[in-house]
Amino acid sequence: MPELYDKAAPRKAANLSVNSDLLNKTRALNINLSATLERALKEELAKREVAQWVEENRSAIKNYNEFVEQHGCFGDEFREF
Repeated sequence: MPELYDKAAPRKAANLSVNSDLLNKTRALNINLSATLERALKEELAKREVAQWVEENRSAIKNYNEFVEQHGCFGDEFREF
């Protein structure tokens, strides 16, 4: 599976608006905001790419499932479970 993004790409500053209480509490706990945001963005990107893949392949998945229902899986006659 290809990488989600170029991990070697240079970092870039971004202006964000964050709930002030949330920000104060995370700073009090010395939570690295950049690392936490990058991790959250990576997780969201992966989730969205999976959803996009499923949508793009919905028809093929449906056709495959219908084929298996009608004909079974390849090698069923050799299964022992």
